Amino acid sequence: MNKAMVIGNLGSDPEIRYTQNETPVATFSVASTERWKDSDGNKQERTEWHRVVAWGKLAEICGEHLNKGDKVFIEGKLRTRKWEDQEGTTRYTTEINARELEMLGGRQEGACSSPDGNTVGENVEPPMPDDVPF
Repeated sequence: MNKAMVIGNLGSDPEIRYTQNETPVATFSVASTERWKDSDGNKQERTEWHRVVAWGKLAEICGEHLNKGDKVFIEGKLRTRKWEDQEGTTRYTTEINARELEMLGGRQEGACSSPDGNTVGENVEPPMPDDVPF
C-alpha cells in the first residue's frame, strides 16, 4: 500500500502550471512539526518539509484557496521522480501526489468539496515525466 497523510502548514503559495494537454498542476510545500521532550525533560522539535503535487480540479482549488501559512491535511501517495539538472547530474525528488485535501482552521475551515458535496480528490494519473511542467 502506498499512502501518505500529512497535517502541516504551507511553506509558500501554490504554484499552478499546465501540462501540454492543459491539465492544471499545483505544487507547494507543507511543513509538519513533531514536538517531544527528551530524557532530560527538554523540549525538542523537528520540522519535515513535504513537496506536494495536485492535479486537475484539485490543483485549481489549491491555487484559488490556499496561501502560505494555511494549515492543511493532505492525503495521497508517494511518488519519486528522476530528472537531469542543467549540469547533467541525475536528480531525484519524492513528492506526495495529493488525492484529497482538507483545509484546517481559519476562514477556510473544511474539506474541499465539489458542488455535489463530495470531497474533492481526483484520481488523475499524472502525465509521463516528459510532460511534467517543472
